[in-house]
Amino acid sequence: MKAKLSVIVILLILGGSLRVGDTAASSETPSTQCRIGQQAPPIGFWMWAANARVRVYVVKADFTAEQLPYLLGALDSWNGVSEGTGSGVVFNYQGNAQDELSCENCLTIKRGSVFDKTRRHVTELRAFSVHRDQIINYAAIVVDSKLTNPKALGDALAHEIGHNLGLLDCYTCKQKSTVMNQLREINVPNEMAAPTLCDVAQVREAYKELRVHIRPSPTNRGLIDEGEEPVDDDTPIVIPKPDKPQ
Repeated sequence: MKAKLSVIVILLILGGSLRVGDTAASSETPSTQCRIGQQAPPIGFWMWAANARVRVYVVKADFTAEQLPYLLGALDSWNGVSEGTGSGVVFNYQGNAQDELSCENCLTIKRGSVFDKTRRHVTELRAFSVHRDQIINYAAIVVDSKLTNPKALGDALAHEIGHNLGLLDCYTCKQKSTVMNQLREINVPNEMAAPTLCDVAQVREAYKELRVHIRPSPTNRGLIDEGEEPVDDDTPIVIPKPDKPQ
């Protein structure tokens, strides 16, 4: 895809999406306790800036009153290990929004068409970088309407928040060793609503690397996970006024 001149790059994280019953290649690591591809996910690319205070909005009417606590529970589970990961990133729920927001450090959780027979995605992260690098300026987590079970929804959100913090999928990892492996079936929880010790360790490594070097947005798809393809866009940043929390 030919790049446009723009100050905003839309990073569609399709390979960094939660899929049902899929597999992926593993990598090696010197660690004997959290081996990448076995107990730990590989370090990814896109992440919020260190110590970011991410404002989280849920699109009004997209989720039921029963489902909402599971979404918030996934946020809380990652907030609880923020210090341990070394990221300093905190996700602060702000209430409802009528549509996806594009304000600085805003994350919108919404419904959208994600699932298909070929890709089998049920959720995906759409991240946007103003400076064409790995730092997320605003993002959306899109959840397919087929995913309705509240507990499975919470597991899926914990997975997507992992992508927000630099983790890639690990479908070859042992079950329950990481939130970055897949749901075996749609609407069947995998009982992984919170990051594991290996997840925490890998986020810590990702943010150590970030302190040394912020990478530019890759132009070669071979450098990023399958399906992750930056797409340039001329859309300006706008800040829609969200609904008041209810």
